[in-house]
Amino acid sequence: MSATTVQGRDTTATPSRPPAVRHTRGARFLLLFAVFLCAACGLVYELALTALGSYLIGNSVLQTSVVISVMVCAMGLGSLAAKPLRRRAVGAFALVEGVLALVGGLSVLVLYAAFAWLQLYTPAMIVVAVAVGLLIGAEIPLLMTLLQRIRRQEAGSAVADMFAVDYIGALVGGLGFPLWLLPTFGQLKGTLVVGVVNAVAGVIVVVFIFRRQIRRWVRNALLAGVAAVLAVLGTTYVLADDLEMTARQQMYRDPIVHAETTPYQEIVVTRSTAFTGAPDIRLFLNGDLQFSSVDEYRYHESLVHPALAGSRANVLIMGGGDGLALREVLRYDDVQHVTLVELDPAMTRLARDFPPLRDLNDKALDDPRVTVVNADAFNWLRGGVRQRYDAVVIDFPDPDTAALAKLYSVEFYHLLGQVLTPQSRVMVQSGSPFFAPKTYWSIAKTIETAGYSTSQFQVDVPSFGNWGFVLASPGRTTSPPLRLAPNAPRLRYLDQAVLKAASVFPVDRRPQEVRPSTLMDPAVLDYVLDEWENY
Repeated sequence: MSATTVQGRDTTATPSRPPAVRHTRGARFLLLFAVFLCAACGLVYELALTALGSYLIGNSVLQTSVVISVMVCAMGLGSLAAKPLRRRAVGAFALVEGVLALVGGLSVLVLYAAFAWLQLYTPAMIVVAVAVGLLIGAEIPLLMTLLQRIRRQEAGSAVADMFAVDYIGALVGGLGFPLWLLPTFGQLKGTLVVGVVNAVAGVIVVVFIFRRQIRRWVRNALLAGVAAVLAVLGTTYVLADDLEMTARQQMYRDPIVHAETTPYQEIVVTRSTAFTGAPDIRLFLNGDLQFSSVDEYRYHESLVHPALAGSRANVLIMGGGDGLALREVLRYDDVQHVTLVELDPAMTRLARDFPPLRDLNDKALDDPRVTVVNADAFNWLRGGVRQRYDAVVIDFPDPDTAALAKLYSVEFYHLLGQVLTPQSRVMVQSGSPFFAPKTYWSIAKTIETAGYSTSQFQVDVPSFGNWGFVLASPGRTTSPPLRLAPNAPRLRYLDQAVLKAASVFPVDRRPQEVRPSTLMDPAVLDYVLDEWENY
């Protein structure tokens, strides 16, 4: 094929083949770098949609399955749709990247707003996942065409080069999202930053590699479009905190006094004096109420004091990063040491430093008897804890995700047995026997399957209704007695008569035929999702 040079620009005699690209090695490197950026951005969008759904809706397994399956299907359709665009691959790729940067960058904000104002998350999520998947799918055939324009090579070799870089980019995006992007920028701002990177990938192709292959006015139009996208993303980034707070406030009845999104959860604290005249401080994790300061003492007295009716020199609290269960434990002068194991360091930091919460827990985390361990409780137990505990208080959130369900499994309670003495007493918050009876009795059966004897009881906490607990002892053949210590501090709600009455379940809340929960068969997750959805 003959080639001529006109005014310093390479052309070919055959119009179907675009002009050759100068500096082939450098151009090839830049294009593969663009592939790397596109792959990293695409995976971050996928992970962001999955994480947001888990925060707002729960059921991380379902959210992950829906997002991945929808996006992968849409990617295939996008690849097919891009086939006619290969003849104008440079402009088409730049356009795709600009639109993807805008849609992907704004995806979290749009879905958060749809959830807050329209109570319409899942349909909106599917639409966004389809749009992002179509655009990601369109990238590959266009990039493959551009790669071949730089240097012709055998198809299998080109595919190998392309996908090697693509998979490396996916690795960087997949690790960068939880380890750097989310902690540094947060979920909303993080996706905006990724949108900017996506737009930059388009600029690399248009300005630095193939600028001679498109007309000047087309190039200028594409660059103007990318500039507009960057302006939108930049403006949204500046306003992101205000936009997020406005949307978040829409979901809560009372004014928000603190909010943050951590790698593990969304933490929100509200404050109101609307009903009682006294401050009502409420803590929400991923939108679920954890306590109201008006009546939290009912819950925490029931959770802690029956567990401390025996020996209590050395106490373990798992969960309970707000410090309220810890406050009750520290009311006993003969407690010598307390280990608090809480996954999220942001939660224990808030309990220690945020004045409303610090006042509510009586500065419990500053007590010299307390050791705080920020770790996953399951892995912490697997790490070979040598300490033995007289009493254990387990205050995990309800098992509505796979990560939480493992903390309600037979395997978890087997691990827990390694840090107990034969006389230890273990208290587990177990959900509501009224709203979720199968979940409650599955937790009790799981504990029994792990080799414990149990006693069950329930209390009423007005802010979130009927709630149940399971008191357990390792290896005993008789149920551990429900009682308070003779020298228990004076309590506002619980006494021996209340505790005895709490052990009587009405007919509609009595034991049901349920499965124990294991790592491979998380029955509690199935039950809690089914029951709360039906309720």
